[in-house]
Amino acid sequence: MSEAPLHRLYRHYSELPYSALALYTAALCILGMGYLFALIYLFHTYSGKDGNPLTLTYQDLVIAYTGSGKGSRIESALRGPMSAMLPAEESTRIVTWVQEGSGRAGYEKDVRPILDKRCMTCHDGSNPHLVNMDGYDNIKKVTERDTGTDIFTLVRVSHIHLFGLTFIFFIVGLIFSHAYVRPVWFKCAIVALPFVSVAIDVGSWYMVKVYHPFAWVTMASGAVMGMSFAFMWVVSMYQMWYGKTPSPVEQRSGGDVPLVG
Repeated sequence: MSEAPLHRLYRHYSELPYSALALYTAALCILGMGYLFALIYLFHTYSGKDGNPLTLTYQDLVIAYTGSGKGSRIESALRGPMSAMLPAEESTRIVTWVQEGSGRAGYEKDVRPILDKRCMTCHDGSNPHLVNMDGYDNIKKVTERDTGTDIFTLVRVSHIHLFGLTFIFFIVGLIFSHAYVRPVWFKCAIVALPFVSVAIDVGSWYMVKVYHPFAWVTMASGAVMGMSFAFMWVVSMYQMWYGKTPSPVEQRSGGDVPLVG
């Protein structure tokens, strides 16, 4: 472990007031919960596109970004992630309608009652992140050949992803900057790594549509982000409340800074 001298502006958790520690702890707890729910949502959104809803695989990502190439988007959804949302008989009726040309008469007679009963609670157009199935013209769009996520949707999700994760990792990195981690280059790498991963992750979405193996890059960058978040979270929480004050901090000229509110 490197014993590089402490920077004159560096302050360890033991040198911070309790109010700052309380703020940092509360922020980490809420961000940790948010990250957990984000992972659950991510799994729910992408798993099952290859027919197995219990796993999130390379093939799931390829289908999500480039399409299954085996029919319409609604067929892929009904046979993949949405397979548990409708009884098999109703799913078969919708798929049959699509394969027979998805005419308006069949929609009014067979499909619309099923959609109104099973799908419109979520797919009524009020949520921009979900397919709008309200009306024949909207449902007709998802009966076309499945080509995966369109470019405009990727652009919309990209800016949300970039802005949101930048704020999250800035906050977590700022809190982690008070941790005593050596060598210093390793600490700096941990802080910077998730930002690099976010940029690579978003860029790989577009590249998957051109070259499928980039799905591995998407998976790897997501894993690196998660591990970086977990490392900074655990180290920060441990050093704030359980770890001993590092000796270089204790020996800082001028003595310890007392913990006050």
